[in-house]
Amino acid sequence: MQQPPRIHLFQGYGIELEYMLVDSNTLQVKPITDELLKHELGHYASDFENGIVTWSNELVLHVVELKSSKPENNLNGLEHAFAENVERINAILAGWDTMLMPTAAHPFMNPLHETKLWPHENNEVYNIYNTIFDCRGHGWSNLQSTHLNLPFYDDEEFAKLHAAVRMILPLLPALCASSPILDGKVTGLLDTRLKFYRTNQSRLPSITGKVIPEAVFSRRNYINTIYEKIKSDIAVFDPQNELNPIWVNSRGAIPRFDRGSIEIRIMDIQECPAADLAIVSLVIETIKAFVSEKFLDVDSQMKWKTETLAQILERTTEQAQDAVIDQPEYLSAFGFPEKSAKASALWQHILERMIRSGNEPIENRKREIDVILREGTLSHRILKALGKDQSKENITGVYKQLSGCLAQNKMFFS
Repeated sequence: MQQPPRIHLFQGYGIELEYMLVDSNTLQVKPITDELLKHELGHYASDFENGIVTWSNELVLHVVELKSSKPENNLNGLEHAFAENVERINAILAGWDTMLMPTAAHPFMNPLHETKLWPHENNEVYNIYNTIFDCRGHGWSNLQSTHLNLPFYDDEEFAKLHAAVRMILPLLPALCASSPILDGKVTGLLDTRLKFYRTNQSRLPSITGKVIPEAVFSRRNYINTIYEKIKSDIAVFDPQNELNPIWVNSRGAIPRFDRGSIEIRIMDIQECPAADLAIVSLVIETIKAFVSEKFLDVDSQMKWKTETLAQILERTTEQAQDAVIDQPEYLSAFGFPEKSAKASALWQHILERMIRSGNEPIENRKREIDVILREGTLSHRILKALGKDQSKENITGVYKQLSGCLAQNKMFFS
């Protein structure tokens, strides 16, 4: 298959949003993504291209992915296209008393009993994964995320981009956490999905590493040190060589050298495209600032140890924006003057610095970003809405409100 032409840093972006299909009344998962795609295509298949947005299947039948059909640089236009496709899908699903539901994890799905894997084309890979890892767990069949694909043209651009992305990854749960409930209970973690993401492939540690990628900054070194290790480790479970190490790699950011992009994979999906695209815009502009050395020179970025960044990520996974970052060197990398601060204060500092510099993409998204920094991550807002009543009825009511926010492309206020 011919690869699309490569583009340079920040010339376009690939965005992917994953949503659950649930019963409109009970919120039980509805494993009918194949029927949704068949409704549009006339037959069972994996993808339906609808202009600049494509609908795709995922591992399980109760999740649909909406993704940009090609790299886009107009994120406002892409947001509206996502919202229009959500509306169209909901109109179709209404015939099955079904709707799309946001957030990164279903609050009371039982994956051991309710998981149904995609049974149609290209399901060989899913079957192998299921054989190795048993994909009925929360980290496989109950997780929805937002993926951001950032382009690079050559090794020089990859090195700059990979260094910058590593710096940002630990802070992402402080913006994006949206999975505070599993099995009908508050878990005590604000980004529970990410906890499972970190551990669900622990049988083969080389697949996920420490989630924060290793400090590797060339295609040759990455293949030799990471992809070859993954290939060797999975070979015993995959004698037919069905699994490509590039697909298997589950670090928080994954380079695709074949198409020239790094895919960030640890962002919980939000309540609506407006919120997701606001976060994506802030993440992109922050990465741009690192690549252009407005915060810290590239050589210094490359020296950051994976273990140190992983420790910060562990804290934000648990506490999101309330996580205390007490590493002065990390704060200083962003030009933050204090020696200790909550992650929310660091993001506020980044936002204000962007606004002062006249950053138009951030100015256009300031309203949504302000909601997140002022009212809290979506996990914070969900828990506030629940209050002390954590009954299934109240949880159902809150997640119906969230589904309404998705349908109307509006942010959720508790």
